[in-house]
Amino acid sequence: MQKIIRKTELDKLLVLKDKNLIKVVTGVCRAGKSTLLLQFQDLLKVENPSVSIISINMDLPDFRFLAEKNWKGIYDYIKNLLQENVTNYVFIDEIQNIPEFEKLLEGLFVTPNIDLYVTGSNAYLLSSELATLLTGRAFEINILPFSFVEYLEFTGKTTNPDRAFAEYMRTGGFPEAVELAQSGENFAYEYLQTVFKNIYENDILKRHTIYNETSYKEVIDFLIDNIGSSSSARNIAGVLTANDKKIDHKTVARYIDTLVESYLFYKVNRYDIKGKQHLATQEKYYLVDLGLRNALLGKESASDRGHLLENIIYLELQRRNYQVWIGKTDNLEVDFVARDKNGYTQYIQVSYTVKDKTTLDRELAPFDKISDYNERLLITMDYETDSHNGVKQINAIDWLLNIEK
Repeated sequence: MQKIIRKTELDKLLVLKDKNLIKVVTGVCRAGKSTLLLQFQDLLKVENPSVSIISINMDLPDFRFLAEKNWKGIYDYIKNLLQENVTNYVFIDEIQNIPEFEKLLEGLFVTPNIDLYVTGSNAYLLSSELATLLTGRAFEINILPFSFVEYLEFTGKTTNPDRAFAEYMRTGGFPEAVELAQSGENFAYEYLQTVFKNIYENDILKRHTIYNETSYKEVIDFLIDNIGSSSSARNIAGVLTANDKKIDHKTVARYIDTLVESYLFYKVNRYDIKGKQHLATQEKYYLVDLGLRNALLGKESASDRGHLLENIIYLELQRRNYQVWIGKTDNLEVDFVARDKNGYTQYIQVSYTVKDKTTLDRELAPFDKISDYNERLLITMDYETDSHNGVKQINAIDWLLNIEK
């Protein structure tokens, strides 16, 4: 397996280096946050072999003694390691596991000669009271499991991208899972089940009370099984209750919040294209990695290929730093309204195949309701790349590899 350099994220860290900001690397557990910071530290050492780096990872035995200290004890430990008259680069992994970590962050931020980098696998890091504390002081870099490009680079399976993509849809992009899958996909799934268990026990149960674990798992299964479908806490509660699994919508909403907070799911709101306004109902949820779907549900994907492809396209839009919404135009839906960092908007429809004319017409219909001239894409797994009255059809693998045709 090849070593993967997370170039996009590293470039961001290099731009932010020495800026008066707390650099916060967020993302689901085991996606590669710690590896990213190690790669960044290597770059710092190349730039200056005598650079002052202070790195704390509470998961390593060398730092277990810090678990017994409060935030002030950890602050004092770091302060004693600081070198004078130079910039000290301070790295702390999984900062949210330190009691009153927000006080530690504030203390380090105001201490001279510190450039601070932290990781966190829970969105609480940038929510509630801490959001106020960090306003104007923090820059978030969200990291996801491997993209398809990174998957190919890691596995070396570049000669047959179609076959590799089918494997990628099944096992996903968690680095360790990809490596284990080379010895058998069952090893990857067992590992991913462990990843989920760790997230549940460390990032969810430690912060929230789950009164009924069975109901919680049913909500997770529902969201995984309905990727790409409009959902709300009320309709999920209704479906589960109708199946003799009684649960109220407020509980469902709270459960969903914990799943989004721990980066297992990403919530995408709706946007009225004609009215140019955001809508607060019928959002969609996308899973952070499709390997988790197979590991937790064990479900064949043949009937859900379109929605699974949609999930992959959404995650890639996130990696490319797009703002993403679900588009509404009259009574029709556009899969994604995607706005890039320069403010340019694309309308994107995703379908596994549009070889059937009825399917093609259905996918193109929402575009006909849009009066502006923003770019329109139809992304499919078909090899044909056509233009349909201004709508550009492109193969999904080409799009993921950023090959424009």
